[in-house]
This record gives sequence, structure tokens and C-alpha cells, in this order.
Amino acid sequence: MERVRRLFDDTLFSDFPFVNALCEHVRGYRGKMLRPALLLLSGRAAGGLADEHIALAVVVEMIHLATLLHDDVLDGAEVRRKRQTVNVLQGNETAVLLGDYLVSHAYHLCGRLGSRFAVCRIGATTNTVCEGELMQIHHRGNCRLTEAEYFEIITRKTAALTAVCGELGAHFAGAPQEQVAALEAYGRHAGIAFQIVDDVLDLIGSTETMGKTLGRDLDLGKPTLPLIHCLSSGDTAAAAQLAAVLGNGLTASASEVCAWLDRTGSVAYAMQRAADHVMRAVAHLEAFPPGPARDSLAGIAHFIAFRQQ
Repeated sequence: MERVRRLFDDTLFSDFPFVNALCEHVRGYRGKMLRPALLLLSGRAAGGLADEHIALAVVVEMIHLATLLHDDVLDGAEVRRKRQTVNVLQGNETAVLLGDYLVSHAYHLCGRLGSRFAVCRIGATTNTVCEGELMQIHHRGNCRLTEAEYFEIITRKTAALTAVCGELGAHFAGAPQEQVAALEAYGRHAGIAFQIVDDVLDLIGSTETMGKTLGRDLDLGKPTLPLIHCLSSGDTAAAAQLAAVLGNGLTASASEVCAWLDRTGSVAYAMQRAADHVMRAVAHLEAFPPGPARDSLAGIAHFIAFRQQ
């Protein structure tokens, strides 16, 4: 992971001090570096690490951070990792272009590996992430969004990137196709669980604990799993009040929303669905012999389901 951090910093270095200052701010978004960890642990579990794993770990983190920069613009977020967002500090134009800067560096680094497979998989995954985001925007304010449509959105916008971490980790360890597929599936289910929990915490978490702007999903009319469950729960009063907020732009306090979700058991339902995907992720690790890397991958999956930030 230290090699990943060093390569990340070296790759983004610019001749322009103001660009370096922006990149320094974005380094604060790296947090736990979950996606690089998944990629490296997948490589370890599948046979061992090579230099390609380090570079690809940087690539997936750059793409992830680019999506955060762009998301903050789309959502009008003001706080990320307990610091002001780039769009607040420098404006939307700078935030968008800085996200593009990260993506272009990610592709440049990926292209230097000389692997058509890596370039194609990263490119296809980035396309899928963008489709998921476009699908979510298309369905803003849609109180009739189904669970199937919600899972299609989060599988694309979030789980596609965690899935490719497992896939690339195994592929560049020289693993057989069955193990590559197993780690891709592990990453996909872990990513789905991660987004469900993230959506729950956006509704009931605290800004102090999470370190980012919360409540934007409801403000922007994004139907997430707890909201979808509440709307279809049969509690007509809660559903009607929530629909007025979600679909008609009316406002409600966080306590009111939490009361509706509590009354319909919607948070518990969503968290159980997340736990189900964690168990499905862990089940795919049975394709690998016991060891520290497999244990760590299982630990990350369980952390996702019970995290508070």
C-alpha cells in the first residue's frame, strides 16, 4: 500500500504548483483506500503480486477519486472527508477538470503497462460506472423505481469498480479463469453491499462521523433502497409523505424521515439486504485456500456491512 501511495503521488506530479496544491487536497479523499486493498489482496489470494498490481491499484483509486470529485459537483456537496470539497473551494469548473485530470492520468498509467486486457477492462468499467450515474440521474424523483432498477444502478455505478479490482487482481496473478470469476463476483457483491450501507448512512448517519455532506440523496430525489422499501411498505401515510418529499421537492426534517423509515422497518430491511450480499461475497472466497489474504478479503466484506462511516 505504501508503494501504491508513492506511485499515486509521483504520477500526479505537475510542473504547476497550483495543480499540485489541488492534488494535495484530493489526497485527503483517499481514506482507507478500499479499492487498492481489494485489488492487492485479490492478487495475493490468487497467487502473488507483481508490479502490474501496484500500478493497477493506483489506476482504480484515481478513477474512484475522480468519481467523488464529479459526484460532489452533481450533488452540490460541501464536505468530503471532513474537509471542504474542491467545488466549494475552487468552483465546479475546477472540480470537474480535476476529476478529468485524474482519469487521464489513470489511463496513461494503465496504458504504460502494455496490457490490452487491462486497458480494455478499465475502459469498459469506467463506461459502466458512467452509465450507472446517468441512470440514477434519469430516475431522480421517480417514486416508482423498483428494487431491480435500484440494484441495476448501484451494480453499475459502484460495484463495477470493486468487481474489476477482484478481476484484475486475480488475472495478473496468473489465476485460472474460475478464480478470476470468483474474485470478480466477490468484488461485485461487496460493492453492492457497500453502496446499500452508504445509502442508509446518507439518511440516518451523522455528518461528524461520516465526514461528508449527508441527506443529499433525498434532497435530489434519488430513490435509494430504504426509501423504495418505505414507499412500497403498505404504510400509506408514511409512503404519501415520503413521496411528496422525493417526487415533489417538498422538504422534511431528518427526524421525520427517520421516523417514517423506522415505522416501516426500511433501514433494517436495507441492512439485511446488504448483509446478504456480504455473505454472497464471502462465499466466493471458498474458491481459494485458507490464508491471510483470503481472511482479509472476508474481513473487508464484513466491515462493509457494519461500518459507520
